[in-house]
Amino acid sequence: MYTRRTHRWSRTMSSARSRTGATLVAVAALLLSACSSGSSTSSATSAAGAAELTALPRATPSDLAPYYGQKLKWRACGVSGFECATLRAPLDYAEPAEGDVRLAVARKKATGPGKRLGSLLVNPGGPGGSAITYLQSYAGVGYPAEVRARYDLVAVDPRGVARSEPVECLDAREMDRYTQTDVTPDDKREVDGLVDAYKEFAEGCGKQSPELLRHISTVEAARDMDVLRAALGDEKLTYVGASYGTFLGATYAGLFPQRAGRLVLDGALDPSLSARRLNLDQTAGFETALTAFAKDCVRHTDCPLGRPGTPPEQVGRNLKAFFDKLDARPLPTGDADGRRLTESLGTTGVITAMYDEGAWPQLREALTSAMRKNDGAGLLALSDTYYERDPDGEYSNLMFANAAVNCLDLPPAFDTPDQVRAALPAFEKASPVFGETLAWASLNCAYWPVAATGEPRRIEAKGAAPIVVVGTTRDPATPYRWAQSLSRQLSSGRLLTYQGDGHTAYGRGSDCIDRTINAYLLRGTPPAEGKRCS
Repeated sequence: MYTRRTHRWSRTMSSARSRTGATLVAVAALLLSACSSGSSTSSATSAAGAAELTALPRATPSDLAPYYGQKLKWRACGVSGFECATLRAPLDYAEPAEGDVRLAVARKKATGPGKRLGSLLVNPGGPGGSAITYLQSYAGVGYPAEVRARYDLVAVDPRGVARSEPVECLDAREMDRYTQTDVTPDDKREVDGLVDAYKEFAEGCGKQSPELLRHISTVEAARDMDVLRAALGDEKLTYVGASYGTFLGATYAGLFPQRAGRLVLDGALDPSLSARRLNLDQTAGFETALTAFAKDCVRHTDCPLGRPGTPPEQVGRNLKAFFDKLDARPLPTGDADGRRLTESLGTTGVITAMYDEGAWPQLREALTSAMRKNDGAGLLALSDTYYERDPDGEYSNLMFANAAVNCLDLPPAFDTPDQVRAALPAFEKASPVFGETLAWASLNCAYWPVAATGEPRRIEAKGAAPIVVVGTTRDPATPYRWAQSLSRQLSSGRLLTYQGDGHTAYGRGSDCIDRTINAYLLRGTPPAEGKRCS
């Protein structure tokens, strides 16, 4: 269930400007858990043991020349100041003659003054997050003025996402049932119910998007980015990617090191790790975030999880006891569709707030209503944000695209329920509160209708210009050690550290981070070795 790797941004621009300019909303399942990258049976593929991603030949193959030579036809697209176009890419790069995918592209032209530096491609993560929505709702108006002055800001929704031939799997009512599935099964009946839910989800995707599911990998999306680079007329790609977007950007650099320009990878993933290791690391990351929240919560009189001085471990036990109560007796929410706050929805709501400390007051209020007033509406609202469920009960395609990309990129973390059971002690050690949920959530790619085409790989990108890798020390979703590892793998990697909480760092309130990245984007000056900000 927790499948998404993504940067979050504010839809309303009012709920998320806390410590963030880019700020974060719609997290839908950043967790690599449910359908993540990695091997199905190995425990922890390390950077040293993983194969290296091989660069593609510099010369463009003749059968791809029509794609690389296309001209974008820009048009107005309903949002003032932005233009849109359609990019063609081959469905299968090995067989370009077999058909195309049509990818939605948007841009906000450089506003000046100053010499134009070319295009800056942005991606908020996911997989499954809409880059165009991110551009139009935040980056195109919220990135630093000096960056917007010098660059055309550009976004492409990756294949299968949002406006680019979106993957579809379940209808709204089916998704409601899916999100309420018990992810902490207590007996065989509940295990069977969880497996059935994962199978129904996978079968729905296979039925509605059969051909696309075979060609929606990160490698293919990175190759699409190179076609877009050529269509934009840029010699090299300039790029800011967050969360999963760092995997996409690093993959681009690995495939096209000579065409990688100024790349910023914020909230980095480690592409060399197996799914099980990624999921375990991320489980520990959410426990770290919960500890930070617990310390903050008990300082406030409205914290329902403890009084001043209550240790974080006890706060965690209190929260876990609350989840156990929800498992036995879901709470009313007043939802128009009759949904109650189940354990799965309540856990999702809490996880949503872990991405950004600016959401902690909202989480305290939601927990207070649920634990003291028997009202689950606040946590349900947080969960709906996570899954991108709108007030009319409709879901975006985020969760569908997320699973489709993750399940194709690399084999599942687990193949059977027995494997999950065997791994439960490790997950519960990593997080006594979230471990059980995240272990079982790691099972759903076991039932995917299309076999994975990738594997864990080191990315060195030999010959690339300096690549800035940004890591936040208490990032719950992309643990800091991943940024450290990726920066070491990349032959030209430069690690920029933010000492703080939350997921990603650029545009989230640190002048030090923003100045350092702006200097790189505008002048090509990478951060000094060991640069740290707070």
